[in-house]
Amino acid sequence: MRIILAPMEGVVDYEMRDVLTQIGGYDRCVTEFVRVTENNLLPNRVYRRFSPELANGGMTPAGVPVYLQLLGGNPKSMALNAAKAQKLEPPGIDINFGCPSKTVNKSDGGSVLLKEPSRIGAIVGAVRDAVDPKIPVTAKIRLGFSNHDFLEEVVDNIINAGANEVCIHARTREDGYKPPAYWSSVKQVADKSPIPVIINGEIWTPEDAKLAKEQSGCTDIMLGRSAMRCPDLALIIKADQDAQPHQALAWLEVLEIVLRYLHNSENRHPNFVSNRSKQWLVFLQKRYPEAAALFQRIKRLKVADEVFTEITAYLKTVD
Repeated sequence: MRIILAPMEGVVDYEMRDVLTQIGGYDRCVTEFVRVTENNLLPNRVYRRFSPELANGGMTPAGVPVYLQLLGGNPKSMALNAAKAQKLEPPGIDINFGCPSKTVNKSDGGSVLLKEPSRIGAIVGAVRDAVDPKIPVTAKIRLGFSNHDFLEEVVDNIINAGANEVCIHARTREDGYKPPAYWSSVKQVADKSPIPVIINGEIWTPEDAKLAKEQSGCTDIMLGRSAMRCPDLALIIKADQDAQPHQALAWLEVLEIVLRYLHNSENRHPNFVSNRSKQWLVFLQKRYPEAAALFQRIKRLKVADEVFTEITAYLKTVD
């Protein structure tokens, strides 16, 4: 079983990929999406900004490959940008057909394209034709926009266009991120697919991973929000699969990881540390109740130095 780290926009950036792959368990990552608009050929600095790993052979410091993800609705523009990006030698190029953002959808990108299976096939085919055969081209989709009616056609078109893999978030765009995920709805396409189909959505525990694979017919999984709630979840799932013991990370170990991430990222912009620390603590408190208390201590802080000072003070109370 492979475990892939999801391309969560505004969450899983370069530093987060570094942190989570250093912990271990991941076989691949995907960048946040690079937005491709009509007649827009992006400069190399944009691809490098989204994937600093390109300077390291497309690998995280821990040696995990990172696919570059593109998002757009124009086959020609997507192909031109893929052809340019491939010269930087990413391990693979992924195409986003799953983003549920209204802003993205209104701009002809993401899950709105699931309404047009033929256009999805055209985009994947154009990118596949533009990219060296040795570079995998993959796609990420949802079950559909408002229903599952086009799922089989969408997947068939992706396969026929020459994609190497497809990942399916087992909810529609209208479902958003509300539970449940409909893993069993993927089985009809996974069972007959000649390429790997990866299941994504609501996989929070080893038990969920087993059930998602069983119900979907998929061998591999993708983790998103659950990786933020439980930073060593990929290791836990693999240890469970292999019937091997795994000592889960304790709260103070996780907090040390959070601090390292924040220090590595603090030069992004003035409010980055404040915003990202609160965001991650909200995820973490579902598994680590201690995170809720720390969140209360920093929730009104905006300056990075204040956040670091308060976390340091908190650590003195729990040592």
